[in-house]
Amino acid sequence: LSGDIVPGERLAIDTIARQLAVSPTPVREALALLERTGLVTREALKGYRAAPPLGVEQLAELFEARLMLEVTAARLATPADDDMLRRLRAAEDAHTAAGERIITALSAGDRDLALTTDYFAKDVAFHRVILDRSGNRYIEEMSDTLAAQIHRMRQMVPYGVTDVRDAIAEHEVIVAAFASADPDAPERAMRAHIEGVRARSLKHARELAARG
Repeated sequence: LSGDIVPGERLAIDTIARQLAVSPTPVREALALLERTGLVTREALKGYRAAPPLGVEQLAELFEARLMLEVTAARLATPADDDMLRRLRAAEDAHTAAGERIITALSAGDRDLALTTDYFAKDVAFHRVILDRSGNRYIEEMSDTLAAQIHRMRQMVPYGVTDVRDAIAEHEVIVAAFASADPDAPERAMRAHIEGVRARSLKHARELAARG
């Protein structure tokens, strides 16, 4: 996820075992678990490799799944109680602060990995408040399964100042929707947010594919 291992790079079990000072067995078991997340792939007689970047079609399918899960979670999380609103506003503030740091760095031409990691962690924490409130363990489990693919998406799709500002603004709308008396507002706001992220991500992915 950090990008230290590039997509498609071969993952030699013995080499990784030496780097971690462990036997090959736990490394082999860990790679088998990672294969289930889609972060690594395995070919017969060739071993493991870091997964290649998501294609445009895979990206579109990923967002269909995310829409289904997160819009449903927003509906189930409605109405929000005082505790949820407090947690959601705190998560929004943290995401906004991380976003402002990213905007400052990007404006200076700097893509800082630590800032990027922190920004996306704050984004996940915001959505986690709503998923937790939904009270549906299966939606939460499916969302966790998608998390690795969303990280793959973030590795391959570049983003800029506008993307971050749009995400911050969309989160603000979601918080306002949960604080409102309209029972349908949170579902609409979440759908608009995910569709916005989808449009931006697919635009960037198609641009990359056209250049490649």
